Amino acid sequence: MFKKHNIALVLGVYTALISTTFASEQSESKGFVEDASGTVLFRNGFIQRDKKNVAPGNDNNSWVQSTMVNLESGFTQGTIGLGIDVIGDFSFKIGDNQHSGNNMIPRKDDNSPYDQWTRGVGSIKARISNTTVRYGTQVLDLPVLASMTTRNVPEYFTGALVTSNEINNLALVAGKFTKNQLPDQIASDQRHLDRAVVWGAKYKINDQLNASYYGVDVKDKLERHYVNVNYQYALTDDSTLTYDLSGYHTKFEANAETYSATGITAADYSDTGIAGQKKNNNIWALSGTYKTGPHSIMLAYQQNSGNVGYDYGQNADGGQSIYLPNSYLSDFIGNDEKSVQAQYSLNFGAFNLPALNWTTAYVYGWDINLKNSNDTAKESEFFNQLSYTVQSGFAKDLKLRVRNSIYRNDQAYADQYMPDTNEWRIFVDFPVKLF
Repeated sequence: MFKKHNIALVLGVYTALISTTFASEQSESKGFVEDASGTVLFRNGFIQRDKKNVAPGNDNNSWVQSTMVNLESGFTQGTIGLGIDVIGDFSFKIGDNQHSGNNMIPRKDDNSPYDQWTRGVGSIKARISNTTVRYGTQVLDLPVLASMTTRNVPEYFTGALVTSNEINNLALVAGKFTKNQLPDQIASDQRHLDRAVVWGAKYKINDQLNASYYGVDVKDKLERHYVNVNYQYALTDDSTLTYDLSGYHTKFEANAETYSATGITAADYSDTGIAGQKKNNNIWALSGTYKTGPHSIMLAYQQNSGNVGYDYGQNADGGQSIYLPNSYLSDFIGNDEKSVQAQYSLNFGAFNLPALNWTTAYVYGWDINLKNSNDTAKESEFFNQLSYTVQSGFAKDLKLRVRNSIYRNDQAYADQYMPDTNEWRIFVDFPVKLF
């Protein structure tokens, strides 16, 4: 009786949701073939990490050429629409890449890099009204479960995801994933993910104010919650002031990987990264951005608390699950760390150079609690990025991104996190539309 009551309640709520919507995506479907699309992205990527104050040979240099295919069918017509998506990538290394790393190139059992590798996956999908269900391998873009897309090829998750837009201005998501594959992994489940359940909602309150909440439960690893409030205020015709408040609360299980844990830990913690004790982290950030014409200036403050830093990506929880402002080469997420940032961006379109953009930023962090020490540490990063998209001709839509970070920290933190590093990232993307 209890189960029947709950089923009836769910159906009643779903019916109410559908009745409140003002349009139906499925009713506008043109067909399986008619709405289909296909693209190929050719990407050449180079990442160099010049590590200071370490033994020779510890630098990382990776150079890769990749071809990524994305084929998406439309939905069949009718009350319930069905479809199929296919994604895949083929890559090969350029040069020997013996000192590669950086999540760019997979390695063999003898630690030598692969010369070439291929990954291919697909998913099925169904849609009713404004609700879509996808099952298969996907690239996720959720604050608590986000695929790493800052390398040559993306990180994949395999499972089911439901997205619903039945109520105007309200987007709901829920899903369950059982496989996780980083960009430099060939096998589809090298992360040994048991189960990650994700849920969330984003609501557009009005044209100026948005709010969102997301959560994830990675079995035997962690439970994480994220909240965000974004408010944009128009000052003049071409000027805006945007305030953004975001934060995470994470509860790590005893066998989760928590490389920055302090307090009581297992005897073999320094070797395994597993604290053997439950740990907690809270991290929040507040930023303000003033934009006028081609200029944009952002100031941000970010702070951690708890007995561990915001350790993400090690527990099949997404290598890009950090929707916070102070995230570049370093994420400024150390145990109890506070950090401030000043950022400036310029769109050169105002100077007759359309599609050329420059961003520079400086971030400073302090009060980092260290493992097995009563001392605190500090870190800093100077960041610059130029991007340009070709506007016409044969190479139209080709995009060049050049990024540089100069990272410095205290030696005590370098031993636990990463050494002083000068990093270059150069990516050239050339998308080709198939149909």
